[in-house]
Amino acid sequence: MDIRFEKSTILKEKPDFEHLGFGKYFTDHMFVMNYDDHHWHDARIVPYAPITMDPASMVFHYAQETFEGLKAYKTEKNEILLFRPEMNAWRMMNSNQRLCMPLISENDFIEAVEALVRIEKDWIPSKKGTSLYIRPFMFANEAGVGVHASESYQFVIIASPSASYYKNGLEPVKIYVEDEYVRAVIGGTGNIKCGGNYASSIIAQSKAKQLGCDQVLWLDGIERKYVEEVGTMNVMFVIDNIVYTAPLSGSILPGITRDSILHILKDQQVEVKEEKIDIHFLMEAAHDGRLSEAFGCGTAALITPIGELLYKKQNIVINNHQIGHITRLLYDILSSIQWGESEDPYGWTRKVK
Repeated sequence: MDIRFEKSTILKEKPDFEHLGFGKYFTDHMFVMNYDDHHWHDARIVPYAPITMDPASMVFHYAQETFEGLKAYKTEKNEILLFRPEMNAWRMMNSNQRLCMPLISENDFIEAVEALVRIEKDWIPSKKGTSLYIRPFMFANEAGVGVHASESYQFVIIASPSASYYKNGLEPVKIYVEDEYVRAVIGGTGNIKCGGNYASSIIAQSKAKQLGCDQVLWLDGIERKYVEEVGTMNVMFVIDNIVYTAPLSGSILPGITRDSILHILKDQQVEVKEEKIDIHFLMEAAHDGRLSEAFGCGTAALITPIGELLYKKQNIVINNHQIGHITRLLYDILSSIQWGESEDPYGWTRKVK
């Protein structure tokens, strides 16, 4: 692409990289590209600023919006690495196709991400556990209040230096099992990344907080008994030394971290079962002591151990609130690849030059 660059005349003061939090600070520039007349054009990196939109822009009324999340890591050798960005590109294409939005090719997606990362390289923290979180998103900006696919869109990428998604890092969290509200159903939008999925989850998250829990474990939308996701993450359970995770049946997001973990588990000769997980089977395994570990996995948090489950007033503690062997092994292998501390036998990392 021919990417125009407009440098910001007023650069921000960078935050304290020792106390970043997650998604609180944003870099000096953003990538923007327009779509109309059936093609993308005017690719540019411009100063980070508010987006001016018509009040009738269709995204406000009909929610044609998709997004992605990936990270840039700075190694001890001062190299910048991306982790499997082609997977984000393909997942965004799948999301856009589902919502009748224009596609962006894998090459253009990665080129845009890398262009912004190169310009904002001084914003990438280098401490282990930190990264530059990158948020590509697309929205409909045609003005009109009739329900149809928009004819114009913007694709934007912003970036945020961030630490761990959870403030306590790799500490086990308490999870509330939601059996009233549902996240998604097969045939809906649960297997793509769009804002509506997350908006509808906030009410259950509020319930979880009131009950002293950190996050929500979602059950299926039909029978309300099969485990699907935990918060914004895929979820896995270790029962009798076998790792169980829900299959990608159409209501679950195909997580890039999830896919990476399955590859690693296979190479570590750990048995994995991708099958429906009945919440009653899970609770029974917990009571019998056969549930030894549980964890969520996703780009933002990487791996989050689960120390407690609350379901219908039953509270169970997993592994005495300690991080399990498999959980720790996966975190160590994945994080060392992402931060360039070890060899990448899978070819997952991509160096930004």
